[in-house]
Amino acid sequence: MRIDILTLFPEMFDAVFSLSIIKKAVTRNELELHLHNIRDYSQDKHKRVDDYPFGGGAGMVMMIQPIADCIQKLKAERSYDAVLFMAPDGHTFNQQKANQLSLYENIIILCGHYKGVDERVRELFITEEISIGDYVLSGGEIAAMTIVDAIARLLPGVLNDATSALSDSFQDGLLSPPVYTRPADYQGYKVPDVLLSGNERLINEWKFEQQLERTRNRRPDLLTEI
Repeated sequence: MRIDILTLFPEMFDAVFSLSIIKKAVTRNELELHLHNIRDYSQDKHKRVDDYPFGGGAGMVMMIQPIADCIQKLKAERSYDAVLFMAPDGHTFNQQKANQLSLYENIIILCGHYKGVDERVRELFITEEISIGDYVLSGGEIAAMTIVDAIARLLPGVLNDATSALSDSFQDGLLSPPVYTRPADYQGYKVPDVLLSGNERLINEWKFEQQLERTRNRRPDLLTEI
């Protein structure tokens, strides 16, 4: 899988992409990540990429030309399954969307900044707008990192246990159950006996009951969706 990220701040991705699951996905050749500095495509002699909004208003707007030139160059080299724009007014990202995106071969992710991007970018080039929550960040970079991380762990061969991702929260519409490890008794706080029983049927029943209880208490809205 290949993901091209268009950003004004490619250096923001260095630490995140060089560690943990994302690094493993890249090392195992399951994921290609390419960062593109939008300023490199500016035709302005000062590499300017923003301007004042027509009609007035606070803030600056990212211009269409550098973004359009970058996207058109990439699309001339290969076909893309999706061109995503990280936007607070986009569709809320969830596990189902991560699952869908993980099946794609090539994706472009555009990170906005300032007051946003020229609306014509969204109309002409973007196939889907995604938000990671009902709040506003300084730019789309952190949101893009979230998308890449969620996708990377779903790619074949990335997780040591191929079934691990299937038991994550939200995969079946429920939150994950509590998990424990050694020691079985920490200063009187003990692991539930059923988890030490070795009885797979009882353990699975306990986990499902805990999933329901935890979801009911913490995210009852999920229960209305299943």
